[in-house]
Amino acid sequence: MQEDHVRSFGGGATDTMMSPIVLVAMVLTIILLFVLPRKYLIVPFFLMAFFVPLGEQLVVGGIHLFVSRILILFGLLRMVLTRSPLPAAPLGKSFGSVDKVFFSCAICQALAVIVLFHSAESLLNQTGFLLDYLGGYALVRFFIQDEEDILRALKCLAFVAVVLGICMVREQLTMNNIFGYIGGTLVPDLREGRVRSQGPFNHALMAGAFGATLVPLFIALWKKAHARALALVGIFGALAITWASNSSTSLMTVQAGILAICLWPMRQKMRTVRWGIALGLLALHLVMKAPVWFIITHIELTGGNSNYHRAVLIDSFIRHFTDWALIGIKDAGIWGWDLWDAQNQYVNIGETGGLLAFILFIMLIARCFAKLGNARRVVEGDKDQEWFLWLLGCALFANVVAFLGVNYFDNMKVAWFALIAMIGAATTPILASKESPAEAVSSAVRVPVLVRPWLAKSGANVSREKEANGRPTSLTKRRQLKRVPS
Repeated sequence: MQEDHVRSFGGGATDTMMSPIVLVAMVLTIILLFVLPRKYLIVPFFLMAFFVPLGEQLVVGGIHLFVSRILILFGLLRMVLTRSPLPAAPLGKSFGSVDKVFFSCAICQALAVIVLFHSAESLLNQTGFLLDYLGGYALVRFFIQDEEDILRALKCLAFVAVVLGICMVREQLTMNNIFGYIGGTLVPDLREGRVRSQGPFNHALMAGAFGATLVPLFIALWKKAHARALALVGIFGALAITWASNSSTSLMTVQAGILAICLWPMRQKMRTVRWGIALGLLALHLVMKAPVWFIITHIELTGGNSNYHRAVLIDSFIRHFTDWALIGIKDAGIWGWDLWDAQNQYVNIGETGGLLAFILFIMLIARCFAKLGNARRVVEGDKDQEWFLWLLGCALFANVVAFLGVNYFDNMKVAWFALIAMIGAATTPILASKESPAEAVSSAVRVPVLVRPWLAKSGANVSREKEANGRPTSLTKRRQLKRVPS
């Protein structure tokens, strides 16, 4: 099955499938990408990314050009024409931490698939994957560069959530998906007699994860911007999406986000909380009859869920470590019944990219949390900023929980890119201001060739300040500073 999937650029249809409405909207969006100011580009891009199903595509010579890929290509062209292929604020100085890990993980996955299948089809397929992930992520980072961009993106997402919430509730009542007329699934799935609404997404799991992970972000919008009405309807829209998807993963995700918000009073003791969770899981592993990951089989939030399948998937992933650790595995279906369906982001990353990609993905999440935690400590005392950073962390935690039951293979990945971009844009200026003048002088002394003029001026100021306080600098140090040209 996996070999069949890589025979085309993204798999799926063999002929062009695009409704006239989507075609007109796509052309209009491309025009807007070139005429609008940078700060407004995210609006038409998000509307197309979240309202157009993945099935809308052009097929040219076996190459699948999804609407999202076409927009990414034109968006990257706009970046080049503005002579700013990478945004200066969030990607300039901070590139090499979160962004570098993200790029490395995606490249590692692509190379692993190419080496594993060693075919021209796999090369073509992974070219599309890299365009989606690297191109899409870079474009979203270009759109979201500062706090103003973050709030604008959240307002746009709130509008999207309201519209999708209404459409998915309608889907519950009529058993008809309005997005089915433009490439989506017209008749939704049923589970235990209940409709599983999916809107423009490829599956109800992705739709539910989209709504559930947005709740903390809309609370941040409520706290930060003068858009409380939009934030409120956005929260209701996100909860409607979560409910209409009829998914235990989605309900567990929204609960995880709310739980994280409730931990706000313990924000200064999170190291203790993390160790407590780790030790608690270890204790459960020692006393349970089954491995600790089978605890998810006891989570029953909707009827007929697949919690046992999720537990077996994790168990097989761990037990068959040697099968995937090097460069992934061609077909995990050989491990057991239905195990080809890797609806777990962590398992999916390991199966497609091997151990290195898996480690890089964990590093990506850890570094995002670290940046948020470090930035929050810098602004400690400023409750508005602390709350804003904390709520971004709650949204990240909600995604971490969602990853246990779903992998982001359709429109949902754009929401994931946006969250990482928001974290970078929110934390970079705060962490950049953390360095004190004294630390800057110390850093300059270690690299005098690069910053000698600045060092001379700063060093002289530091010397005069110390002398004024009754602590003169040494004669040797003053002579060294004098020898540095100004």
